[in-house]
Amino acid sequence: MVLNLQKYLLHTPFFSNFHCRKFAIFSSAQSHVLSTIKVCKRVEELKPLKSLIIVNGLTDYKLIISEFIQQCFHLGNPEFGLSAFYASNNRSLLLQNLIIKHLCNFGLYQDVISVYKTCKLLGTSNGNYTFPYVIKACSALCDVELGREIHGIVIRTGYDRNNVFVHTAFVDFYAKVGRMDIARFVFDRMSQRDVVSWNALISGYSFNGLDYEALKVLQELWVKGVKLYVTTLASIVPVCTRLAFRNLGRSLHGYAVKCGFHEDEMLTPALISMYANNGDIRVARCLFDRSPINNVVIRNSIIYAHAQNQMPDVALGMFQEMLFADLRPNVATFVSVIPCCEKLNIIYLGEILHGYVIKYGINNQVSVATALISMYEKLGDVHSAVNVFTWMPHKNLLTWNSIISAYVHHGFAQTSLNAVHEMQVAGLEADLISVINILSACSELHALLLGKSAHAIAIRRGFSLNLNVSNTLLAFYTHCHQLHSSFKLFKLMASKNIISWNTMISSCVYNGETEKAAAYFSGMQLEGVQPDVVSLISVLPSLQKAGDLAQGMVFHGLALKLGFTYDVTLANALISMYSSCSDLDAAALVFHTMTDRCLVSWNSLITGYRTQNSHKEVTYLFKEMKRNGHNPNYITLLNVLPGCSTLLQGKSIHSYAIRIGAIQQTPLVTSLISMYSRFNNIVSCFLLFEAGDQLDISVWNVMMSILLEARETEKTFSFFFELLQTEVKVDYMTILSAVSACIQLNNISVTNSVLAFVIKNGLLRETTVCNAFIDLYAKCGDLPMAREVFKNLLEKDSVSWSVMINGYGLHGDGDAAITLLAEMEDSGMKPDNITYLSVLSACSHAGLAEQSMIIFNSMLYNGFRPTNEHYGCVADLLGRKGLVLEAYDIVKRMPSEASVSMLESLLGACMVHGNVEIGERVGEMLIYRDPKNTGAYVKLHNIYAGAGRWQDANRLRSMMEERELSKVAGFSMLEGQKL
Repeated sequence: MVLNLQKYLLHTPFFSNFHCRKFAIFSSAQSHVLSTIKVCKRVEELKPLKSLIIVNGLTDYKLIISEFIQQCFHLGNPEFGLSAFYASNNRSLLLQNLIIKHLCNFGLYQDVISVYKTCKLLGTSNGNYTFPYVIKACSALCDVELGREIHGIVIRTGYDRNNVFVHTAFVDFYAKVGRMDIARFVFDRMSQRDVVSWNALISGYSFNGLDYEALKVLQELWVKGVKLYVTTLASIVPVCTRLAFRNLGRSLHGYAVKCGFHEDEMLTPALISMYANNGDIRVARCLFDRSPINNVVIRNSIIYAHAQNQMPDVALGMFQEMLFADLRPNVATFVSVIPCCEKLNIIYLGEILHGYVIKYGINNQVSVATALISMYEKLGDVHSAVNVFTWMPHKNLLTWNSIISAYVHHGFAQTSLNAVHEMQVAGLEADLISVINILSACSELHALLLGKSAHAIAIRRGFSLNLNVSNTLLAFYTHCHQLHSSFKLFKLMASKNIISWNTMISSCVYNGETEKAAAYFSGMQLEGVQPDVVSLISVLPSLQKAGDLAQGMVFHGLALKLGFTYDVTLANALISMYSSCSDLDAAALVFHTMTDRCLVSWNSLITGYRTQNSHKEVTYLFKEMKRNGHNPNYITLLNVLPGCSTLLQGKSIHSYAIRIGAIQQTPLVTSLISMYSRFNNIVSCFLLFEAGDQLDISVWNVMMSILLEARETEKTFSFFFELLQTEVKVDYMTILSAVSACIQLNNISVTNSVLAFVIKNGLLRETTVCNAFIDLYAKCGDLPMAREVFKNLLEKDSVSWSVMINGYGLHGDGDAAITLLAEMEDSGMKPDNITYLSVLSACSHAGLAEQSMIIFNSMLYNGFRPTNEHYGCVADLLGRKGLVLEAYDIVKRMPSEASVSMLESLLGACMVHGNVEIGERVGEMLIYRDPKNTGAYVKLHNIYAGAGRWQDANRLRSMMEERELSKVAGFSMLEGQKL
């Protein structure tokens, strides 16, 4: 047909006698062009026709261009129609309104604005028909500045006078841009209103979440007697849904049925959503099944209804039916159906939906892409989520928050902070969700300064009053060990929920404040907040540390009362609590009454038995665990390994670990190395070391400790030097092993070298390391250096004081040890049993018997229970000083029987100082305790002989002969000869 038109134009007399027959020929050509345009059925036919129109100068004819533009839009090619409009030199008001109308109907609002501005520059006038469409475009684009400009033009030119369409368009515009105050002002100034105007106002209030205002307008409309149309109902039903006004919603549904609106394609989806939100999915499905409408909107509403009511499989089925019905899914469809894959935890369904999104060309839609990112993140495929995000041409704040959340939830804290920076560079300012994500990342990275900056942003932008932000801040300060900040923030919180209290309880437990954790738990109940499962799980670890069995039983009773014992995690926490408090019977009872057990349940009880060295029960539970179909993991094997009594058992566990793939876990490798060392299989230890993760310092540490235990000092240092050649960062355990090796080597030069390395790498800040060096220098004979390390110690614990006191004792300086004990008490540090033992030992070495008794009595006065070591130290000193009677009195005051070595020491003192009476008593005690101890017979014999009691001495000799005991011959270490 285009070729026919071309022949007509080429062979017409128009070309031969243009001036003579101009009008007649053009009229005939114009009619032929118009008829040709109308019969075009494909866009391909319009393309050559457009070229002929331009070439032959027909672009100035409004009728031809108008018909051509309408046909372009009719055939679905708005770009072609827009290009024809711009090619025309005669852009009249009629043509302008035509193109604006069609562009608006196609949703090409940016092009609407462009056409309007172009026509305005060319001087084309505007009319009442123009402004409503342009204002609608401004609403869709949220172009507040242009909308206000047009409003000013309308007022200045007088188009707003008695024009209900323009007024209504402005009401809708101001509502869409969130200025309901201006929208209401425009509405109130309208001299005439129709039902569309009222609907625009109601829709505006509903759109901005001002639901009660929307209901007031509805009431006002009803009072004025204005009949409610279907558009009114379609706007007000969602208000009833959000406010959960079920009765009002049902009344409106009844009104719609009465008026015959109930099957309207606008109202039916709203009613379906209302019933779905109320949980009446049966009614929603009935509305859908009875509706004659079969379009995308109603399908989207029923898909969303099932997805919202936790029926993802049905929602996906409805989506499949939609595809079978040849209905093209849109953005709303995919936003509803994509989250269903998260609930079903099936990633391949999400990938299929992603394929459909690409197929229908809406993968660049921000809401769909954001839903895909969230879906991939929830299903653990962060890589795919990042790919979707990367290829998005446009990103809004919601999209950035989604990808940042994905990074945070999957442990990529630093990457999430980098994404926040990129978001700010892109011109987007952090909102409430962004701040929560930033704080979560800072918690993981322990980035205190950056987290405080996020806190400042929250305060400046008014987010700090939000409960979710406050709870996240509590957790952040906890992870950064700023418990005082958590306490202060918690007090300032205007409102608190169960999460706030649980966070504070777990914060106190995390930072070792067990008493405060219990106090917060009690405070929560006093405030009327009932504990939940998380509360009990949070507070129970504090009892494990405190070993408070009675309080643990109280919490167990509370869990029974509240009906929480069905929770597996809580039951596991109770097992751990009872195990830590050494009540394994109660732990086993909780375990055996569990209806459901997980791997953690078995491991908790097995760990409890292992800590109590009940290896038989550990082995039994291990077998039961396998018999019940629970596959052990590396934690299980870690508990089983210490109970291996033979090398064959250890090898069996080793082979089982290889079979289940647990051998890759470094803690298990180190435990296996320790197991082989117990059986002196050093070769296997080295083989495991070579096969293990040598980038983990714990593997090096265990090998050094094994070599130290075997007294392979040179190999230990060789191992240490080899470690320093790698990139592995040493820790304080490594240094402690090196210090122990220095003690064995007893070389002050090597000791100084190790100390220099420790200072260079900043490890001397560790109190444990400093304590080790104090002990090392004291044992190497460099007491001034030990004192120097002690003085420079920033934080001294009881071990620090004890080690320094012991150092003085080793060098016989008892007075300095006693003085240091006084300094310790003056500093506010309370001595413990080890400190007292160190002082008593120092007094013993220095021969300070009187001071020793004073310190021993003060120990009893301060409520300490001396051990056998304390009694033995004092008794030995008193005996050597000749105070045999006092020493014997100390032995009798012991709460338990004296050791054989203590009695031997006292008997030797009696022999040296000639105390026959005490010596006879101690000798009889020693012979009774150890009848085959020849030393006791000999010493008592010498005591009798020295006192001239030969009859008793001969009796002892006869007793030795009867019992076939003989004195062990002495040896000379120098000559190797018997003496």
